[in-house]
Amino acid sequence: MRYRIEENIFKFIMCFSTIIIFILLLLIVITIFIKGLPAMNLDMITKTPQGGFYLGKEGGVLNAILGSLYLAGISTVIAFIVSVPIILYFRVFAKPSSLLVSITRFSFDILWGIPSIVYGAFVFTLMLFFGMRASLLSGVIAISIFMIPIMARAIDESMKMIPDELLEAAYSLGSTKTETAFRIVLKQGMPGIVTAVLIAFGRGIGDAAAVLFTAGFSDNIPSSLIRPVATLPLAIFFQLNTPFPEVQERAYASAFILTIIILLISAVSRLFTSKFTKFIIK
Repeated sequence: MRYRIEENIFKFIMCFSTIIIFILLLLIVITIFIKGLPAMNLDMITKTPQGGFYLGKEGGVLNAILGSLYLAGISTVIAFIVSVPIILYFRVFAKPSSLLVSITRFSFDILWGIPSIVYGAFVFTLMLFFGMRASLLSGVIAISIFMIPIMARAIDESMKMIPDELLEAAYSLGSTKTETAFRIVLKQGMPGIVTAVLIAFGRGIGDAAAVLFTAGFSDNIPSSLIRPVATLPLAIFFQLNTPFPEVQERAYASAFILTIIILLISAVSRLFTSKFTKFIIK
């Protein structure tokens, strides 16, 4: 009887928490939609800010949309290149109980919990030391460092779900560790890898603190890595800080665009995860 009561209590807590999260998401989307819809038009996504844009004149946030995609896209590629070999080494080559694996995982956990503005401050210090200016390159460095622990730990957890028996079967058939890593582990871990990549991309494209001092801001579309770049979070921040109601409405429209991008990323993550899951051996 006591166990049944405990089960019902925890079931109620889980259902209640799920409902609260869903309501909060719904309220955020509805608020952004209602406040941003009046300022939403084709110019917002097809034009860069014109003269006096932050005073209520014409223009759009195409520079911030493309800047965010450039910044998050390049950073995601770099984080992927760094994270995947590390986790493959953990899963195939290293002993799970080795000191190196434990220290590295512990370091990733600490890095995951560090606020993104600390990464921005760290890269800003490097910029001062090397004489670099705020640019797309500096922003990419900050976001890449910010993404690596997120992506690595997410991939690591998904790789732990691969049965050890599958690896032993591969070894018994004569596969080397390198072949097992790339032909078995990488394929079996693909759903988790895709999810980790898209989660990291979503975190990167929506972060403002790490790029506040590193990427700078520009009304133009970046033409090179050494040019300042605008991002949607910073565009929203600057628009909300103006005293003009028209510009503040555009901030909500920009937030709506960013929300749509994040929702699309989540949908694509679900789609690819379900697509690769059917090839997984459990």
